Amino acid sequence: MLPKISIITVCFNSERTIEDTILSVINQSYPNIEYIIVDGLSSDNTLGVVDQYKNKISKVVSEKDKGLYDAINKGISLATGDIIANLNSDDFYIDNKVIADVVNKMGNENSDALYADLYYVDEIDTNKIVRHWKSGNYKDGHFFQGWMPPHPTFFVKKEVYNKYGLFNLSLRSAADYEIMLRFVHKHKVKIAYLPRVIVRMRVGGVSNASIINRLKANREDKKAWEINELKPKPYTLIFKPLSKLGQFLKKG
Repeated sequence: MLPKISIITVCFNSERTIEDTILSVINQSYPNIEYIIVDGLSSDNTLGVVDQYKNKISKVVSEKDKGLYDAINKGISLATGDIIANLNSDDFYIDNKVIADVVNKMGNENSDALYADLYYVDEIDTNKIVRHWKSGNYKDGHFFQGWMPPHPTFFVKKEVYNKYGLFNLSLRSAADYEIMLRFVHKHKVKIAYLPRVIVRMRVGGVSNASIINRLKANREDKKAWEINELKPKPYTLIFKPLSKLGQFLKKG
């Protein structure tokens, strides 16, 4: 039997972009997908857009939450799939073979998690590539070099969440970094790399919006190591933002 893939989309006032996200999921060629949408009580027409596709969406929750990662945790708790992915409401899969390729790669390598490559695209013209996040193969110790995979491409078996926990709500911008650090670096789950772009992500990340936000994010990155009782190298937290500079030189 084919593994069930649970895809979670968290949204809030996303009427302008969420249709792209939904269509990229429901048009996947892979047949065994559970699609969960967790809405934070949107006040615009987000739920109206979602309702147009209700027959192809497994579960819709709309209630107040404590932020993005609390909403993702709700989605994970609702998920019944073997493998879980998070696709935010301004991101979308690049083609309809993404999930099939992910499942094949994880099966062939008997992995517990998988990551791939990502395009940052213009907010309006999503065919315009702004940055190309080419992740490369993971080697033990890569997190010391400031490495991390793009979270929208991160697929994880449900049993990993059951064993090692959900997103840490004491973190804001670095909660995705912390959970990947915890799973991959600390607990060394077996991870596979799918060497192709699978997600287009609209630009506008909070942690990179200003120098002040970047400094706040850097403090959270440090906290991510501390709460896992891990010690980064002296250069790790400097290399992490610097490692992203090359993404601007790889636009396709």
